Amino acid sequence: MQVSILEPKKIIWEGQAKEVRLPAEDGNLCILDFHEPFLIRLRKGVIRSGKQCTAIKDGIAFLRSNKLVLFVEV
Repeated sequence: MQVSILEPKKIIWEGQAKEVRLPAEDGNLCILDFHEPFLIRLRKGVIRSGKQCTAIKDGIAFLRSNKLVLFVEV
């Protein structure tokens, strides 16, 4: 899937991933390629995809058409 991690004023990371681990409000989630569409709130934690790790304070994750967009505050 295509992944974009965005702050209000800059792009933190963009790339391809088969798996992304997210710190969701209800616990950690593992999102795989071709997951069903969703919109969730993120809590403080670490977004992980392969060797890419990004610590966040909070944010929103949106997935549709195998494109994951993460709007975050770091």
